[in-house]
Amino acid sequence: LNLCPSLLLTQSHFMKESCFNGTLLMNVILLDDDVSPWSINFVKPAVSQIRIVNPQLEVKFRGFKTIYYLKKGCASSACEGVEILNDLAVREEGCALLGPTCTYATFQMVDLEIGLNLNMPIISAGSFGLSCDFKRDLTRLLPPARKISSFFFHFWNVTDDIKPEWKTAYIYKKQNNTEDCFWYINALEVASGNFSRSLEKIVILRKEDDLSKALGSHVVILCGTPDDIMDLKNGTMDSDNEIAFLLIDLYKELVMYVISTMNDYIAAYHDAVLLFKQVMRTIWKMPSSEIQDMESVSMNYFRNVSFKGIAGDYQLDEYGDRDLIFSLIYTNNNNEVCHRFQTYHSIFQHIHQPHTAKGQQNRHYRHMQKRWSHISSELIMPLESNEWNMISLKIEEDSTQNSSYILRRARYDKKIVILKELRLTDGSFTERQRIELNALLKIDYYNLTKFYGTVKFDNEYFGVFEYGERGSLRYALNDKISYPEETFMDWQFKISVMYDIAKGMSYLHASNITVHGRLKSTNCVVDNRMVVKIADFGFNTILPPSKDLWTAPEHSRKQGISQKGDVYSFAIISQEIMMRKCTFYTSACSDRTEKLARVQFPSMTSSFFRPDLNFENTSEREQEVCMLIRNCWDEDPDRRPDFKKIENTLWKIVSLDNQEHESYMENLIRRLQMYSRNLERLVEERTALYKAERDRADCLNFMLLPGPVVRSLKETGKVEPELFDEVTIYFSDIVGFTTLCHFSTPMEVVDMLNDIYKNFDSILDNHDVYKVETIGDAYMVVSGLPRRNGNRHAKDICCMALDILSFMGTFQLQHLPGIPMWIRIGVHSGPCAAGVVGIKMPRYCLFGDTVNTASRMESTGLPLRIHASQSTINILQRTDCKFEYEKRGETYLKGKGKETTYWLTGVTGQNYNLPTPPTAENFQNLQQDLSQMIKTCLEKRPSSLWKRKTLSARHRKLCVEVEMDCTEQPEYLHLATGDSFSTYL
Repeated sequence: LNLCPSLLLTQSHFMKESCFNGTLLMNVILLDDDVSPWSINFVKPAVSQIRIVNPQLEVKFRGFKTIYYLKKGCASSACEGVEILNDLAVREEGCALLGPTCTYATFQMVDLEIGLNLNMPIISAGSFGLSCDFKRDLTRLLPPARKISSFFFHFWNVTDDIKPEWKTAYIYKKQNNTEDCFWYINALEVASGNFSRSLEKIVILRKEDDLSKALGSHVVILCGTPDDIMDLKNGTMDSDNEIAFLLIDLYKELVMYVISTMNDYIAAYHDAVLLFKQVMRTIWKMPSSEIQDMESVSMNYFRNVSFKGIAGDYQLDEYGDRDLIFSLIYTNNNNEVCHRFQTYHSIFQHIHQPHTAKGQQNRHYRHMQKRWSHISSELIMPLESNEWNMISLKIEEDSTQNSSYILRRARYDKKIVILKELRLTDGSFTERQRIELNALLKIDYYNLTKFYGTVKFDNEYFGVFEYGERGSLRYALNDKISYPEETFMDWQFKISVMYDIAKGMSYLHASNITVHGRLKSTNCVVDNRMVVKIADFGFNTILPPSKDLWTAPEHSRKQGISQKGDVYSFAIISQEIMMRKCTFYTSACSDRTEKLARVQFPSMTSSFFRPDLNFENTSEREQEVCMLIRNCWDEDPDRRPDFKKIENTLWKIVSLDNQEHESYMENLIRRLQMYSRNLERLVEERTALYKAERDRADCLNFMLLPGPVVRSLKETGKVEPELFDEVTIYFSDIVGFTTLCHFSTPMEVVDMLNDIYKNFDSILDNHDVYKVETIGDAYMVVSGLPRRNGNRHAKDICCMALDILSFMGTFQLQHLPGIPMWIRIGVHSGPCAAGVVGIKMPRYCLFGDTVNTASRMESTGLPLRIHASQSTINILQRTDCKFEYEKRGETYLKGKGKETTYWLTGVTGQNYNLPTPPTAENFQNLQQDLSQMIKTCLEKRPSSLWKRKTLSARHRKLCVEVEMDCTEQPEYLHLATGDSFSTYL
């Protein structure tokens, strides 16, 4: 960043002729960042306003950016500003230059010794530094640091009834001071300044914690706003009799001037144009021969001059710097102006003029710090369904099965946010909590999650926080699919994660939050750029600290929080990052409670209990990191390093690794390549899993629905109903099923049907048939649909029925051995319609008279018999297979009348080993004796299985004393009238 363009020397010192012929060109060179109060986009409207009413004035705006530098703003303005100034020096363009405000940039053109001579007056609202004092071409319209130093030098020598004699001073120098405050404080602390030489002792305070050094009666000088005093005094503006604060607060962010509302910098640049016009009008009235060179213009016309602007009356001294009157307001004495200092004569004036504006400002500030308003619940919008998932390569099943809590996510101000519940005891925030929340709103750092405010839903309060798209750090460490150990999350990546946490904690400890208190890997989140950010900080008055594996030993023994406790928590997180195992992993202990106890109460005979941190073949860098972690979890808090030291150590390791191995871009490209290769491998694995899962789903669908129906549903989402001219339908039913259920438990009934139908299903696999459904003990099969098979449907159904009947001859009930198991089978052929019914759990259903007739064939049949209709026999006669059957005769079928039916007995040349059907007498005896047979079978069971909960609501307990009348038939076996010996369903 030190490669600034070389500075060119111009030989001409004479003013350009174009500046005398009525055309004035002014160059405006300022920062273009939309952050600085003097940004060129803010100044441009005010300067252009004068250009409208003065057409002879031409203004050229030249902004420069510092976004590519490590330090943004004025700290890196020298190179970018000088590049533009160098171009102006070569072209010799313009009659005057407005800007820059930054001291570093201004010094490069006003110091003649470095060789740059622009040959034009330079008017700046800024350039506060001592290095820009007494320069030939420079005019400054805002008080420079030299004037501030002069004020304090003379004020320290004043002694009256308000101010005693002071010999020492404490100067608070913030790390992120504004441009004006940086140079004002710098002028007070430098050894070459008048102020520091006049004191016996001067102490520089760089952090809020350093205020403890100023214990006793001391004076603290600081520059900024009342916020900085609150930071030093732990969030209060109450008076302190021991310490006096001198606050340099000169500039206002927004002031109502004559023509518009603007800040002091914009107003000064507006008035700079007026000053230049006034000078040029004076020059135009003089003969050109009297204007010798630029030095004479700057020295004669921009020195010891006064003029009026929108910011008030201006008086420039002999060096072109603005003179003015500083007022010292004593805020603890009715806010009176106790002293005034005239920079022109360096005279202090002791007065007591009431001045309430400052007091009103402080009272308003204190009032605003104690106020708190919630975000409107209408601004918190729900997320769309596709926005809920975190960025991860894990499949959803893996990533959600171990989730222990639900994240409340929403959208606020076009950003996804997290809503964290804040449980309040009295339903509202206390004054101290409101001050804490206001301080949280001001925290804005790259490695800290942003706090947007609070929102109230019903009677619950929620904090609104920035969302980490990749989840918590603990989640990322567990996700070895998205972040594999051997490729993506290597040594350098782990160090960068630790460095992110150290930077965030270093900033947090230096802020007015001062301490985290709940630092753990679960509240460190990872955003979509793989940057680790710290969350859950700053709620110490709302969320009490908890004791867990990240808690420091001293706080596990005595509840509290401290910065050294945060360092211990950082060490535990670092061990998680290095090992990628569970929190506080150690091979000696796996129980969480035992770990907490051993940390809280260490053994006197052994070393302090800490996680494992052992690596094989470690490099020098890894050993250095391990040593750092061990120092951070030291038992003695005073021996632990602070986060600033941790940050510097990790930065050195990161820098050395980059220098020894590869550049930043090479490292980035290598990581992208590794991520791409890992992604390709995961895509292949996921594709294979998808295909296997798809095949499983298809197989399951083919079990539920016919193949053509499944394919039609997948392709078009619907199935057109279809009419089939001729199919054969099979129905079967278990005889006495209700009685069996009466004396069986629900699980025994399920096991019984499962045993029967699993064997039925295996028989179906050997025939061209389709199982329609099972309802209770009813079993329905069809052939000839959905795939037509000519005349083979009757043959396939009848062969299947013979196989099923043959199987039933050998089947035994597991829970009721010895009890006969009989089924009735009915078969009928005819036309049928079929289609899918319903959207959820769709079923392939059959419709038509053929279905009803097949059901009647089954219900009018006899046990262990295959009851076939005339239409089925006619089709069988046309096949090449010779079936054997007996004519039953005329059978009454409900809704059909009397029909000729047949008993199917076998196939010629094949031995099916069919069971012998019972005679009518045997069937009647079975119906009468079935209940007694079951009771006898149950009595043979062990006593532990005697009392069972059965399906009968009237017989929940089977007792020996309860006996059924043997002559009483079970109501489910009452015979139908007629000779068919059928039973009602």
